[in-house]
Amino acid sequence: MTVGGGAGAGWGRPTPEQPYAGPPPTGRYGAPPWVPVGGPPVTGPYAGWSPYGPAHPGSAVPSAGRPPRPVTPPGAPPHATPQPYALLMRARDWAWWRPVLGLLLFTVLYLVASGVLLVVVALTGVGLDLAMQDLFDVAVLLITNLSLIIAIPIVWLCWVVPHGLRIGWSSSVLGRLRWRLFVPWTWRALATLGVAVAASLLITVAVSDLPVTGPSSSFGWMLLVVLTTTPLQAAAEEYVFRGYLSQAIAGWVGRPQAGALVAGVVTATLFSLAHVPPDFESFLYRFAIGLALSAAVWLTGGLEAAIALHAVNNVVIFLLAGALGDRAAAADPGGVLGWATTLLGMAGMAAFVAWVVVARRRMSLEMASPALDLGQPAGPATWGPPAGGAPAWGPLPWGPLPWGPQPAGPPAWGGSAPPPGGWPPQRGW
Repeated sequence: MTVGGGAGAGWGRPTPEQPYAGPPPTGRYGAPPWVPVGGPPVTGPYAGWSPYGPAHPGSAVPSAGRPPRPVTPPGAPPHATPQPYALLMRARDWAWWRPVLGLLLFTVLYLVASGVLLVVVALTGVGLDLAMQDLFDVAVLLITNLSLIIAIPIVWLCWVVPHGLRIGWSSSVLGRLRWRLFVPWTWRALATLGVAVAASLLITVAVSDLPVTGPSSSFGWMLLVVLTTTPLQAAAEEYVFRGYLSQAIAGWVGRPQAGALVAGVVTATLFSLAHVPPDFESFLYRFAIGLALSAAVWLTGGLEAAIALHAVNNVVIFLLAGALGDRAAAADPGGVLGWATTLLGMAGMAAFVAWVVVARRRMSLEMASPALDLGQPAGPATWGPPAGGAPAWGPLPWGPLPWGPQPAGPPAWGGSAPPPGGWPPQRGW
């Protein structure tokens, strides 16, 4: 028995003498046959997996000065720490260029899809109306809504290709759309902004002394198109402006509060300009609703409240104006009355946001994404909100994970008891 060489060298641990078995096998040009990445082999559900890529014959050690790209194991959340909705893009492998590539991809695909739709428009003779001036024509409304709805699958594709993330992260911090929230947010939106929009239109009709002709012969088709496509059109605009674009801006900023503020102002401006406002009053109204929609997203951890508020605003406008008649729908009071109705609508938006602040405290809303720090010690692995928040989601179904510094005791892959002072740190495991 000798003391020194072998795996125990430096720790004072004796190792048995082994008979000489000749030189170790070598690869081409005398190189080792393969170099393992990340440490001893992993057994169990993640056999052959390491946080920095697969370990297999032929894999190489990353070059000095360039940290290896982290890899998320299948089924684990992509975030190392819990993230608010604004920063969901900042996953383990976050890079500034990913949102840039996503926005370029969205632009190209949306232009292609719009080009196809323009061909359909040319063949049918129906024109788009993004300025929302002649949307009470059923055919125009349908084509315009469809031109916006196609943005939803494009946004989802932008999450998959540049980011490598599931499409659900575009919806909420849980990685999915929280359908249970639509009913409570919708009736609150109806009681605030819906009432304000209806009151504004009725006041305009009353003061302008315009004739109320009642619903036209196509009102039934209008009702069908509004109820089936307008909520999807509102959702599409939310996925683009309060979803991907806001998350890209906040991701570049990197801090939740500052990112949410910058993203809210920038996207509200772009949202208003995208609707081609004819005057400053119209621009201000759409800018204000853009800010209210952003506030609803950041306060609830997802797009559900914003989609509900946006859909209620559009549905109430179309249905009420269609029911009163074409002359009432085209009413534009202008002047003091126009500003009064604009401010009334903005008051309805503010009331909704205030109600969200109060209601979210008793709705048990999830405000941060599940997370898993691959560098934590092994043990019952859990992920969830930070300490002091809602309880974690519980242990993983496959038990302790094989990465992170090993606890005191025999290593997970077998061996003898640790030397005095414990095992040395196992980097990457």
